[in-house]
Amino acid sequence: QVQLVESGGGLVQAGGSLRLSCAASGRAFSTYTMGWFRQAPGKEREFVACISVSGGRTLYADSVKGRFTISRDNAKNTVSLQMNSLKPEDTAVYYCAADRSSTMSTILRRYDYWGQGTQVTVSS
Repeated sequence: QVQLVESGGGLVQAGGSLRLSCAASGRAFSTYTMGWFRQAPGKEREFVACISVSGGRTLYADSVKGRFTISRDNAKNTVSLQMNSLKPEDTAVYYCAADRSSTMSTILRRYDYWGQGTQVTVSS
């Protein structure tokens, strides 16, 4: 069992930056693929980024590629999402997720554990 707790959300102006963090409990963190998803009001939850077990491979949604960077620290059981050049359309609740299979995936249902989410609001 893994518990995930996100932090770092907030209100920022368009063009600004935020850094989200996700702290994970449990000893198996370093064996999980980790991902970030987001859900805007009235929309389905969507994939943002994921990172491999070692941190050597990453995947991004086209909408955030070049602006967001996912990273992880297996020694500290944390995964982060650096978000730059934020746009109003990035406004959403951002969720951290863990996939026990260790296979990188953009598919929501592949992830086994979820955090409670942190709100990101980008004003124009």
